[in-house]
Amino acid sequence: MSVAWLSAVSASDVDTVGGKAASLGELSSHNLPIPEGFAVTADTYRQFITSTGIADELFDAVDVDSEDSRALAEAERRARQLILDAPWPEETRSKIFAAFEDLGSESIVAVRSSATAEDLPDASFAGQQETFLNVSQPDLLDRIKRCWASLFTQRAISYREEQGFAHREVDMAVVIQRMVDADKSGVMFTSHPSTGAEQITVEAAWGLGE
Repeated sequence: MSVAWLSAVSASDVDTVGGKAASLGELSSHNLPIPEGFAVTADTYRQFITSTGIADELFDAVDVDSEDSRALAEAERRARQLILDAPWPEETRSKIFAAFEDLGSESIVAVRSSATAEDLPDASFAGQQETFLNVSQPDLLDRIKRCWASLFTQRAISYREEQGFAHREVDMAVVIQRMVDADKSGVMFTSHPSTGAEQITVEAAWGLGE
């Protein structure tokens, strides 16, 4: 399936919609308020790089020495170019746009990366992939591609190498959610982010908090 609504997924769907979308779906299943939205599934990313014929060249391009800064920079550049230049399969475009229409054709959304290797017990990929805010329909497909391409930033390539994750085995779903006109925003940790101590920590700021 190309898209999955957040209200229909849960923590068991990480392989399909990635860590972020699975967590949002879990919140929704407990009747906690989340902005309405859907995920472009990890299978869609995999089908895209396969059907467009870029998969082998993409993974060859990022198979570099993670301590060679020049090689990493070139790997990131080449990966982004391959993904952004590849044409969208028409069926996939249609399904994504149909889901967006269901949100409302005039919707403004956040486009958020949701990798299948994310927020794991022994590895945190938080902040390594892209999020785009205030996106309207004309820019939607481009921003989805840019989320996919952010799997291959220098930082992400290096971290996967350090953690022993094969580039070919990590997929990327993308969350599409209605934007919230926030008065204030932030994050709450239910254990200390550095020490793991049982202490609640809240970091917040006025406004959207990009």
